[in-house]
Amino acid sequence: MSTKINGDLNMAEEKSISDIVALASAFYDSAVLFSALDNKIFEKIEKAGGEATLKQLAETTQNSERGLRLLLDGCVAIGILKKAGESYSNTQAGKLALVQGAPADLTRAICYNRDVYGAWGKLSQLVKTGEAVEPPSLHMGDDYERTRRFALSMRGRAMAIGRSAVPLIDLKGCKKLLDLAGGPAAYAELLVRANPELSCVSVDVPAISAVAKELVAENGLADRIECRPGDYHTDEYEEGAYDAVTIFGALHQESPEDIVDILKRARKALCKGGKIFIMDMMTDATHTAPTFSALFAVNMALTTTNGWVFSDAEIKGWLEEAGFAPGETQTVPPPMPHWIVSGIAK
Repeated sequence: MSTKINGDLNMAEEKSISDIVALASAFYDSAVLFSALDNKIFEKIEKAGGEATLKQLAETTQNSERGLRLLLDGCVAIGILKKAGESYSNTQAGKLALVQGAPADLTRAICYNRDVYGAWGKLSQLVKTGEAVEPPSLHMGDDYERTRRFALSMRGRAMAIGRSAVPLIDLKGCKKLLDLAGGPAAYAELLVRANPELSCVSVDVPAISAVAKELVAENGLADRIECRPGDYHTDEYEEGAYDAVTIFGALHQESPEDIVDILKRARKALCKGGKIFIMDMMTDATHTAPTFSALFAVNMALTTTNGWVFSDAEIKGWLEEAGFAPGETQTVPPPMPHWIVSGIAK
């Protein structure tokens, strides 16, 4: 299935009977992946020199050989490990994305998927009530460990996406950036590193901002990134003080009315001609493609009060309402189907 951003939509093909059977058991694959990460299988293999036997892995992970063999063979079956004789090794993609610290490390982002695994089992409850099946505060401060995992997963996801997205963000001539709902400040970090003259104020709720401040200090950027606790639903920012505003991966949890309000206050913070960049999961006008974005809308509805996924046409309309001249839609290269919409303050 593919999508044209500014043109006709190529719809997904209808499922065959075999496809439907595979769809009904697709969660098997996810469970195998989550367990392999929990047991650090991919890291243990790399530390063993690139391949390891069942016996070696059973010893280093402190698991039974019977149970571990089933897991490892399952990993091979779904294409995230390779097997030769009695030895297992990582796939090329696994080396890049499933080992902590690897160039395209997605391990922390996948941990977020594991945390919402149970919520998806309550989808019928969402359908019946139209309301989230778990409180958003669970990962926004109420549960410290889950909040920290959420912040770190956002950072892992942002680092993987950001390396492809940052070259698409034109901040030439910008000196001061306001990063709203900045999460663990991963995008702020990538943007200031890419733009030596840039300083940034990154805003998020207190529990997330505290993690961001810690990470920014660890990475030696406390002099260029201010992690400010706040709430972009109500905050008023220094009027006309910023050259650019970024809102990355946040507006999909807001209602249309709240999005317009957030954008209007962002507009006040910008100098005339200032830039705004919105990166998010977005869909085409039908809200059914890309597939991942359409399904991510369900995930957001399960875990947040107003969660969904909007279309790029809708965000452009809200930008105009808030005082911006919207630009073109840009697609971010894999691994995630994010789109970027920019605008200029009128």
